[in-house]
Amino acid sequence: MMTGQELRAAARVAEIEAALGDPGDAANPVGYARLLEADEAGELSAAGEKALEALELNAEFVPVEHGGRLERIDTLVRVLRQVFRRDVALGLGYGVTSFMASVNVWTQGSEAQRARLAEILLRGGRVSVAYHELAHGNDFVRNEFEARRQPDGSFTLHGAKQVINNAARADAWLLFSRTDTAPGSRSHSVLMVEREQVDPERLTVLPRYETVGVRGCQLSGLDFDEAPVPAEALVGSVGQGVELALRSFQITRSAVPGMALGAADTALRTVVSFALGRRLYKKSVMDIPHARATLGNAFLDLLISDSLSLVGTRSVHLLPEETSVYGSAVKYLVPKLLTETMYELSIVLGARFYVREGEFGIFQKHIRDLPVLSLGHAGSAACQATIIPQLPRLARRSWFQDEPAPDALFQPDAELPPVPYQRLALASGRDSLSAALVASVDDLPDGSPEEVALQVLALRLMDELRQVQEQSLALSLEDRTALASPASFALADRYTVVLAGAAVLGVWRQARARGAGEEDAFLADPAWAAAALDRLVRRLGYQPSALPASCTERVHQELLRRFEERRSFDLYDTPLAG
Repeated sequence: MMTGQELRAAARVAEIEAALGDPGDAANPVGYARLLEADEAGELSAAGEKALEALELNAEFVPVEHGGRLERIDTLVRVLRQVFRRDVALGLGYGVTSFMASVNVWTQGSEAQRARLAEILLRGGRVSVAYHELAHGNDFVRNEFEARRQPDGSFTLHGAKQVINNAARADAWLLFSRTDTAPGSRSHSVLMVEREQVDPERLTVLPRYETVGVRGCQLSGLDFDEAPVPAEALVGSVGQGVELALRSFQITRSAVPGMALGAADTALRTVVSFALGRRLYKKSVMDIPHARATLGNAFLDLLISDSLSLVGTRSVHLLPEETSVYGSAVKYLVPKLLTETMYELSIVLGARFYVREGEFGIFQKHIRDLPVLSLGHAGSAACQATIIPQLPRLARRSWFQDEPAPDALFQPDAELPPVPYQRLALASGRDSLSAALVASVDDLPDGSPEEVALQVLALRLMDELRQVQEQSLALSLEDRTALASPASFALADRYTVVLAGAAVLGVWRQARARGAGEEDAFLADPAWAAAALDRLVRRLGYQPSALPASCTERVHQELLRRFEERRSFDLYDTPLAG
């Protein structure tokens, strides 16, 4: 039975999907045809932005207590997924940048700042965030942009920030700024600066950057020349910038990759349509074993990605002390899986993959747009660098010792408490998700061939965790830093795959525990879970025994059902317009 939160979430998703309409309809102003025209022109869809404004999408980024709709992070992901399935650039350009900026204020801002930011967003304004500088990349503790503190507590801004989404049209900016010339993490602070507070003679908006992907996004920069701003612009305390950024990253890293599943859903749907309609060698492309397997694997990759995304977003509410690791794992692995999936799908699509218009044009757009998500304000290497220093502590204090995560972590429709922003920790030394994997191995059913396969694969993942533990304990001090050896980065990669397997297993076990009702029949079936774990185990370099044929057949039949009934390829099986 749907809870109050779930009822509101499902209703909002349905409202947005209905308002945006059938993306395949050539007459739809926010359909694929018009979105592709805007992309070719290097602009965001004006009709798309108008539609999102009418839907008051900005309210999704404002907590309920400040008049918005932000109740749960996983719900935010589901809502934005409907936008991303049409246009990644529209999702990023209209609103997600505002979300990434606003999290800083919800986490550490004053009541006045929160109220003001809510006012800006709820009237349809935009907010941008500026962490990095081109000269220093992800090493933002070396940033040179200055906010010099004056005797009266105010600040003077000096220097440039580059590659900021919506810099030229934002009503306010969250600026990661150097407030002390000394080296170290306490030399930076975050300021919320409104455009109207800055003397226009002291600010230059830098020229727009042209990009290969998300071509409609308005990426430019800001150059301040001794611009004074009031003391009230400071978010949190002086010298707290690095800590605030890292805590905010935990929420955004957990959320944004899951939104991108919408684009991958569209890509898979496009290639399934091609495979069913295109005939080769007197058969449909779908009848060719390689094509059939590729499409089934792509469906599994979406389910794996959504399982990890679900755990990451729900951990913000339920396990905030552990979210540093889980958010980094989501931001690292999910874009990687989706990008690889798009490449595999492009092989099935063949030469049509290059077409930039018509029925297959949206695939070409999504394959250019999706890789941007692995960069952004925290690239893949930066996420691994967040995980690596925590591995030895987890190995000593957590793995094979912790209590397993609560069941609600794996239940998409279970109620959640408000986001406990103040409990987000930079590191905790605990990993309840891996503990759930270990705890589940002892009581997995083994009555059917699918359940036996699932049990064997879960044991393999647990053995992998044991190996990761042994190698983490052996890491040298040098290999626990951002300058670690490639072996340390590979270790972090393997660990994220184990976490993804634990997430899949948890989602399946909870679906099974609820009972195989019609709406949960597929997720409660061990066939998909076994096929997903098999895919992850092979990703780790192992060659497990062949799955029962029923596993791949069950996945294939579900893929076809969802395609024919126009339902999403994620955990939610959502009805889609069209």
